[in-house]
Amino acid sequence: MSLREFLNGIEPDFKKGGRFERWYAVYEAIDTILYTPGKVTVSSSHVRDSVDLKRVMTTVWLCAFFPMFAGMYFTGLHATIAMEQMGVEQIAGLRGAIVELIAGYDSANRWHCLVYGAVFYIPIYFVTFVVGAFWEVLFAIKRGHEINEGFFVTSVLFSLIVPASIPLWQVALGISFGVVIGKEIFGGTGKNFLNPALTGRAFLFFAYPAEISGDSVWTAVDGFSGATPLGISAISGMGDLVANVSWSDAFFGNIQGSVGETSAFAILIGGTILLITKAASWRIMLGTFLGMVGMSFMFNLIGSDSNPMFAMPWYWHLVVGGFAFGMVYMVTDPVSASMTNIGKWYYGILIGVLCVLIRVINPAYPEGIMLAILFANLCSPLIDWLVVRQNIKRREARV
Repeated sequence: MSLREFLNGIEPDFKKGGRFERWYAVYEAIDTILYTPGKVTVSSSHVRDSVDLKRVMTTVWLCAFFPMFAGMYFTGLHATIAMEQMGVEQIAGLRGAIVELIAGYDSANRWHCLVYGAVFYIPIYFVTFVVGAFWEVLFAIKRGHEINEGFFVTSVLFSLIVPASIPLWQVALGISFGVVIGKEIFGGTGKNFLNPALTGRAFLFFAYPAEISGDSVWTAVDGFSGATPLGISAISGMGDLVANVSWSDAFFGNIQGSVGETSAFAILIGGTILLITKAASWRIMLGTFLGMVGMSFMFNLIGSDSNPMFAMPWYWHLVVGGFAFGMVYMVTDPVSASMTNIGKWYYGILIGVLCVLIRVINPAYPEGIMLAILFANLCSPLIDWLVVRQNIKRREARV
């Protein structure tokens, strides 16, 4: 008996009136993961297209693998270098046992670095997926809805915007807050007005700032302290930043930061695929980039003797912190972003401007992309409403 025949045989037990009716959402999710749904539109009032939610979400999920693997490698690279500097020969626990079994601690060995990063990242992703999926299944069963593929994207994005050293219980708490408070209480996928992954990240930042920010959380070695490029520039200025980090290192990902946010190169590869497949809006991406460039130029022209962040040029804003990751994977969320074409421009520009504004003006928080996106999420319905009203007025004026 084939797997398809087996699934067809047990399907009646999960449909209405069957023994496992309440678990239909779980059955449907497994069936959809394994096979393309056989339902197609037949009436002339529908637009027939090969692109559906499953394909879009799968594309975004796969494109996130580029910054994922780059992040794992550089996490391991920084950790093994730190171990060599501190004279630490191995790490304790299960992680250390796995590293010693299949790799080692040589910073010059790419495989060793990748494995070291993986033993920290994979548990984060596993906890994110299991806990988040629990809430998704629970709400789907209670509402009698299907389990949506959108959680695949939420889970991988959330796992990539946290430090590799974050405690796993905080990962569980953060994704729970993001899924439940950021999405499910508003009705689930398609009805949330905030990005769930960023909502969970923001909750952790304000609830547990010591474990999610500072200099001691970015390198996966106990007792090692290393500042992010944004932290260096905010305190010491561009001169100290350039002296410690080259632009090419920042572009390729050889810097401190959250797991998936450091390599602008890997992020832009994924972003290119998203644009080619039309899984992401080029208007929002370009608007975000132009807003960042314009605001950077403004601060560069104004200048400041007391705030060194005024001097940071746009090409550094692009490669440090989470700007590139946010521009490609977060601002393009089709649910929480603006829907109208003109609104997408305004939405993207607003995020780019706010990101630089927060980075430069706010002395307590050198990063800005997370708060900028969440604020723009709140404004996106208003942006679309204003665009629609303007279109209505323009058409009325023609009559």
